[in-house]
Amino acid sequence: MTAKQWIVGFLIVSMIFLLLFFVIRMQKTQVVFQEKQVEDTKNDDLNDLENLKMEIIQCERKLLLRRPDIRQKAALKVLTPWLAPIIWDGTYDLRILNNQLKGKRIGLFVFAVKKYIRFLLPFLESAEQHFMVGYNVTYYAFTDNTAAVPKISLGAGRILNLLEVEADKRWQDISMKRMQILVNLTHDRLPKEVDYLVCADVDMVFNDHVGVEILGDLVATIHPGLFLAQRDEFTYDRNPESAAYIPYGEGDFYYMAAFYGGTVEEINKLSTFCHKGIVADKKKNIEAVWQEESHFNKYLFYNKPTKVLSPEYIWDTNLPNGDLVKKRRFLAVHKNHEEVRN
Repeated sequence: MTAKQWIVGFLIVSMIFLLLFFVIRMQKTQVVFQEKQVEDTKNDDLNDLENLKMEIIQCERKLLLRRPDIRQKAALKVLTPWLAPIIWDGTYDLRILNNQLKGKRIGLFVFAVKKYIRFLLPFLESAEQHFMVGYNVTYYAFTDNTAAVPKISLGAGRILNLLEVEADKRWQDISMKRMQILVNLTHDRLPKEVDYLVCADVDMVFNDHVGVEILGDLVATIHPGLFLAQRDEFTYDRNPESAAYIPYGEGDFYYMAAFYGGTVEEINKLSTFCHKGIVADKKKNIEAVWQEESHFNKYLFYNKPTKVLSPEYIWDTNLPNGDLVKKRRFLAVHKNHEEVRN
């Protein structure tokens, strides 16, 4: 065999090997591509299903708003006049929000003194089941009897801080004292520990998913007993001498101070305003009609929430119009109010 023939033979064999290599590579690529297509199809199907559910819920809400008895009720819509979202089931994509807020640290502030300590365990147990599941959560539970708090098993990344506080004699003073404690807590400690703080009443239980859809700079919940009320029916403080005064004809919603939240900085601003108003009223021997909740509503009148939660996020099964609230995420515990307050 001549050198020329040997070179030609080598080139032919090399080309055959290269051809076989590319054929095998193409087959593997096609298999991977097909697998990816199948996976993408599955994801698309899931996305389409979720989008369909959200569209159905939105259609139901639009039909609801056509009812002549409630058509003009702003609380049933999904956007405030200042373009803040009103959070109802089906108005958000939790997957997107989880991606945006992944890794955020969340605090849950609760006050449990005197007989209200009996509600702390069911509150915490329900929070472990429904509140911010999968996120790092620090509970800040203020009580006058830490020894009486039963032990509770917490999930990974979740911490319970029991903090001592002295209980006042009157339940109204206990209620207002929360703002003073919040001022100090959000100024001194929390900026280093959490990104968002949620404040809740202890005589409630989480009954369904409550996740990062509630997080925002300043978030308040529409009162479940007044979400269909006319503006002048809101139970704002109407005493012009009070720092909590809001005149008739003014206001957006009546917010309940049983569930609200925001960034640590914004909660510090809110609690500082409320505490100063309470102190100013005391100097005049005045007490706002609904204590700190009246000052809370006054602050939100001038400082609009960046997100508003629907009555899904505070509900009481004794209330009327329950057919309008399909998800009942945070429920009041039925109790004898006089018995627990004395």
